[in-house]
Amino acid sequence: MATRDLDRLAKHVKAHRLEQYSSRDAAAAAAGVTRNTWKRVEEGLDVRESTYTKIDKALGWASGSCIAIAEGGEPVFAGEAPVSASAPASLSEEQARQMAWDTARATLPTAQVGELDTFVNELVENLRRAGIVTDGS
Repeated sequence: MATRDLDRLAKHVKAHRLEQYSSRDAAAAAAGVTRNTWKRVEEGLDVRESTYTKIDKALGWASGSCIAIAEGGEPVFAGEAPVSASAPASLSEEQARQMAWDTARATLPTAQVGELDTFVNELVENLRRAGIVTDGS
């Protein structure tokens, strides 16, 4: 997993929050988190994976955007394609497994590890059949 730059994420979250919400309280309410939790994200402090998913949704980003930003990428707005229309989407198996694992843990925090492994394996196999997961990086 790439190193996370939570200060970078904090700047993106704050900038987008200021564009969309009148206050930190309003953004936190839209996300379903406390004002203090939202403040932690904007201060570059670590929070639960599930919180990032809630922040994504409140800001209109596709799930996983907070993590992508913290790892040096950019947010994908909900409904937008993550890659240009001329380039086919492609992930290495390692990238797909990490993304699936992070998403499963964030959305199913009480699931057993074995259940998450089964989910990740099935998802990666389906992505491979669809031509999205490749053997190379």
